[in-house]
Amino acid sequence: MEKLKIEISLLLPEVPDEKDCCVRELMDRLQGRQGIEKVHISSKTEMGIPQLCFHYNPDEISMARIETLARQTGASLTEKFGHRLLAVDGIRHARHARHLEQTLRRLEGMLQASVAPTGMVWLEFDRAGTSETEIISILRKEGLEVKKASVSEKDYTHQTGEGVAAAEAEERKRLEKKIEPHSDHTHEHGGVFGKNTELIFSIICGVLLGTGFGLSFVEGVPDWVSLSLYIGAYFFGGFFTTKEAVEEILKKNFEIDFLMLVAAIGAAILGEWAEGALLLFLFSMGHALEHYAMNKARKSIEALAELAPKTALLKLDGKTEEVGIETLRLGDVIVVKPNSKISADGVVVKGRSSVNQAPITGESVPVDKMPVASPEKAYSPESDIEDESRVFSGTINGNNTLEIKVIKEAKDSTLSRLVQLVNEAQTQKSPTQRFTDKFEKYFVPSVLLLVVLLNFAFLVVDEPFSASFYRAMAVLVAASPCALAISTPSAVLSGVARAARGGVLIKGGRPLEDLGVLTALAFDKTGTLTEGKPKLTNVVALDDLSEEEILKKAVAVEALSDHPLAKAVVRDGKERLKGTPVPHAEDLEAVLGKGIKATLEGNKVYIGNLALFEELDEIKPPQEIIGKVQSLEADGNTTMLVRENDSYIGIIALMDTPRAAAKATLEALKKLGIKRMVMLTGDNQKVADAVAREIGLTDAWGGLLPEEKVAAIKELRQQESKVAMVGDGVNDAPAMANSTVGIAMGAAGSDVALETADIALMSDKLENLPFAIGLSRMSKRIIKQNLWVSLGIVALLIPSTILGLANIGVAVLIHEGSTLLVVFNALRLLAYKKK
Repeated sequence: MEKLKIEISLLLPEVPDEKDCCVRELMDRLQGRQGIEKVHISSKTEMGIPQLCFHYNPDEISMARIETLARQTGASLTEKFGHRLLAVDGIRHARHARHLEQTLRRLEGMLQASVAPTGMVWLEFDRAGTSETEIISILRKEGLEVKKASVSEKDYTHQTGEGVAAAEAEERKRLEKKIEPHSDHTHEHGGVFGKNTELIFSIICGVLLGTGFGLSFVEGVPDWVSLSLYIGAYFFGGFFTTKEAVEEILKKNFEIDFLMLVAAIGAAILGEWAEGALLLFLFSMGHALEHYAMNKARKSIEALAELAPKTALLKLDGKTEEVGIETLRLGDVIVVKPNSKISADGVVVKGRSSVNQAPITGESVPVDKMPVASPEKAYSPESDIEDESRVFSGTINGNNTLEIKVIKEAKDSTLSRLVQLVNEAQTQKSPTQRFTDKFEKYFVPSVLLLVVLLNFAFLVVDEPFSASFYRAMAVLVAASPCALAISTPSAVLSGVARAARGGVLIKGGRPLEDLGVLTALAFDKTGTLTEGKPKLTNVVALDDLSEEEILKKAVAVEALSDHPLAKAVVRDGKERLKGTPVPHAEDLEAVLGKGIKATLEGNKVYIGNLALFEELDEIKPPQEIIGKVQSLEADGNTTMLVRENDSYIGIIALMDTPRAAAKATLEALKKLGIKRMVMLTGDNQKVADAVAREIGLTDAWGGLLPEEKVAAIKELRQQESKVAMVGDGVNDAPAMANSTVGIAMGAAGSDVALETADIALMSDKLENLPFAIGLSRMSKRIIKQNLWVSLGIVALLIPSTILGLANIGVAVLIHEGSTLLVVFNALRLLAYKKK
């Protein structure tokens, strides 16, 4: 468990000492969060400055996430600590990524470094110990090309002074100018035949090897012909292997490429040219196919960044002008032509069309869009915008022209945030990957020691040195943990990529694996299991009036109010009345804060809850009416009594109805093996029980305050171990933070939901939850399969080569075969289908 001490004066400049309530609030926000073991105030330094000490696991929570929470209470960590997500080109494979990670972690001032085989580098560093200039210099010395000095411009916006921001921006420009346009390496190993050079060289090697081997059985053909062909096969098969081996040796590293080269040279020295050429052919072909397979997964993620168009049609003074999306500002109006991509997050102000939102939300059916009621209003991302009026950058317009008012700049768009978070997710290691890294840390030195000892076997066993050397080389090949190194990263990368394509953001390997072992789910009620909007469910006539007459009176009076329940009565009431004229009410006034009163056709009409009429006057509702009200409330309804003058004429019942897909979704989750599904709500227990019965929950806990939801999650974790909290990511943030996995629904357009959750369902559709859990279950299975295959092959080959049951050719064939097997097994996740 790593520790980090931060001065309170840096976090909270306005706080006089550690006893301030803001310090306690900051500690409470961080205490108990997944990955944070402990937060406390450490002893004062010599300067008398108190410090907060964080005990955290960097593989479960990053400093950036800690920073986000701290910033919500006025903290600013970015003055002291730098956070950078760099995109680099030239990382050849998983082992190279791990070596680079270790190099960066040894740098003074580096707090955390994580490198993905896809080329994403996540860094957290103390500015006092190192700088971005020094870090990029080290990356260039490693032969890498830094494609972007920062993936997100937002990295440069959290500064406290214009001078600092300007200096950072200038440094970035200077760094980008220094970066060479091409590096020695790319994933494709470019060369005379372009990006496929390594693959073509490998094929040529195989052809020369096969020809030479075939000619060796033809009488009359001199031996030197086959030997010449084998030497040619050595050149083409060993070209890139030698190149990588030399580069690594110059850096004082001994990678698998060097070991394979030594084994091939050893075979040639022993006169086994054909066997050595076979080794190089299989190794080079395996590398080429591994690069191809990993590129397929990487490009699946990179495709997200290509969704957004580079330009937009800006409407100014009645004319349109094509501009770059980076020049769009809040409030600008853009024109989107039929069948073209939408260039920015915004609201529709003119036109009606259907929009394909699959690139962002994963929805397979286009969504109808219509203009907002007030086009002239200044909308913001936090505004109350109906789904049918909100649009996202990167989505595809249908057959009609739309005019859209921009509410987010390009760098802050939902698509931009999604791309950034997916890139960060690549650098977050899963528990299995952390295990394999630790395993290799001890395994590799042990193998090297074994190989050295085997070279001296001829001193103990009656055999020539050449036989001992050959056996040692065979063990070297057999024990190389290539498959182990790539098994988990390839599965995590493929799982995250497939999820993103389906409208689900999974922030790394840990939540991907944790989601697959959940036994319990906790749901927020309002807006998660229910529609979040009250609907008129019942109208009860108490006098000689008909239900229609009661409804007309209620709609007339409630039309004067802007209360959410009043709006629901008017909306649904008018729909039930089907065009029947509604009388006009006047003189609306609130009564005791529990209802309203208005004048309708010369009569006083009161509408409110039971408590209103208990306190209003001496004319109390009879027990029979009270019984009917209580019966409706027991079924989960919110009720309002209607009284005209002195007579109680009706009861109106409303309910936040369950989502149409809720019941089927919960049934699908049960089939996936989720044992407990608990609803946490602030509504009374009767309402909670009614909803639970209707949709099939196992538990319903009502009357909970936000802090009580956190306590409920902690209790569930004690009972079930692995618990996910599903909510909207705003009000449910504390409960999400204390669950094993926090899942936010409807995260598209909501920065808070994207920041808070471990997993974000981009669309506001509960039915995407089984897809996310099903994908995670499959990812977990594939990771386990890959782990058993990679470890099993090593466990089988090492004794086989030591005992002489397998030669170098067989060892390399099985070795490379297992590497390809785990990679292509992982790629099956890209084809996972929603059920």
